Amino acid sequence: MSPDPSSDIRIYSRPLSHEGSSVLMGFPGSGLVGSIALQYMVDQLEFTQIGSMNSKYFPPLAMMNRGVINVPVRFYEKNNIAAIVADIPIHPMICYEVANGIMDWLMPFKVREVVTIAGIITNEPEKRVFGVATSDEALPRIQENTIILPIGSISGIASSILTECKIRNIHAYGLLGETINAPDPRASAASIEVLNKMYDLNLDVKPLLEQAEEIESTMQKLSEQVQSAETMPKKEQLPMYG
Repeated sequence: MSPDPSSDIRIYSRPLSHEGSSVLMGFPGSGLVGSIALQYMVDQLEFTQIGSMNSKYFPPLAMMNRGVINVPVRFYEKNNIAAIVADIPIHPMICYEVANGIMDWLMPFKVREVVTIAGIITNEPEKRVFGVATSDEALPRIQENTIILPIGSISGIASSILTECKIRNIHAYGLLGETINAPDPRASAASIEVLNKMYDLNLDVKPLLEQAEEIESTMQKLSEQVQSAETMPKKEQLPMYG
């Protein structure tokens, strides 16, 4: 698809192969839950990259892997599941434009449903997954596999996508993995377990859990170093020698 020169959101992609596809979206947020989960999914299940999205409002940042640059927002597909994975956070000022641009592009393909994956920071140690839907009719799809949020609010690009889907009468779901404010593969693994049940992915999360242990070990060492530095005597308290 050629970019529309009048638009600030540009999508370069071949069309989806199937009408009625399910579309999964993960953008950086609390714990990087959605980004980690979907990048892991597309890598492990060997999704095909079909396109990308760019905007003059995106931060000037490009990730690289083994010396090769990645476009910050990528479109993938396998069978009747599409995935949109981002490496960059979306500024609140352009969340509406990004959500609207994505949904405008998806509308001709008559998607079955949209799922946004994000993080929710709590003070609890569990890695629960909370769920929301755009209608009462859609709720049963996730009731058995998530904890339905009774009241509250969602912010960021996930909220804009869910709102846009509700306005367009598209069934959409928000999966919110319980997380901390740091990269959290364990919360991503919990979210993938919900996707496994929704789409029969049979995706093994053991490597993600091993990655979580490595990150937690590193964070523990950093915490100990910080505590050690805080308990060291100040310069003026040190004894003099010589």
